[in-house]
Amino acid sequence: MTETSPTLPAGSLSGKTALVTGSSRGIGADTTRYLAEAGANVVINYRNKAPRAEKLATELRGLGVEVLVVGADLTDADSVQAMFDEVGRVFGSLDILVLNASGGMESGMAEDYALQLNRDAQVRVLETALPLLGDGSRVVFVTSHQAHFIRTTPTMPEYEPVALSKRAGEDALRERVPALRERGIGFVVVSGDMIEGTITATLLERANPGAIAARRDDAGKLYNVSEFAAEVAAAALDPVPADNTRLVGDTSSFAGE
Repeated sequence: MTETSPTLPAGSLSGKTALVTGSSRGIGADTTRYLAEAGANVVINYRNKAPRAEKLATELRGLGVEVLVVGADLTDADSVQAMFDEVGRVFGSLDILVLNASGGMESGMAEDYALQLNRDAQVRVLETALPLLGDGSRVVFVTSHQAHFIRTTPTMPEYEPVALSKRAGEDALRERVPALRERGIGFVVVSGDMIEGTITATLLERANPGAIAARRDDAGKLYNVSEFAAEVAAAALDPVPADNTRLVGDTSSFAGE
């Protein structure tokens, strides 16, 4: 079982630039905060929470780092290209890309929205970012045990479409690992259990009352947002695991492939 990482050493990311998708709130916001506290200049990406993103930016600028706020719909190729054009214009390059944004449980979306966001958009973001990512840079993909182990361990029905789409995204990204390695780019999947206080956990609890408490009892502990974000941030700096996978929390309930 992985223990919660301390925040990153002060100055360990000085001179680096990091972009975290979906970083106006939740895990993305806390991950961005940890990276900035370690000295990184950061790009806050949001889809429709501009005031929240700007509030975080103001806080992080107080740390003495540069902060760029860029709205982008990751399912729209032109929007993604415009975001990275802006990153290139302001910073010239990118050292850390954290693929945190995901979804699929929202109401009123197209039937294939989960796949669009959790697979297609993840690949699009990575490929669009490649010209900015140089030797020694790092890509981190954030997922859940429920998605990572979906082929061998069933999850609750309400989450299954999202889990399958996130695993499809993970697989599509892993196919690119050899090409990334050739360019000196490290790639890490960070997988965690249900995270207390996230939108996903709230929606699952609404659809299946008692689900989160049951999972907490089974696992013994569920990480909260800030604890899990510390693991995501650490994955941007720690050595890349041999299997490109950082498992956070108990996995005894999940069967390996």
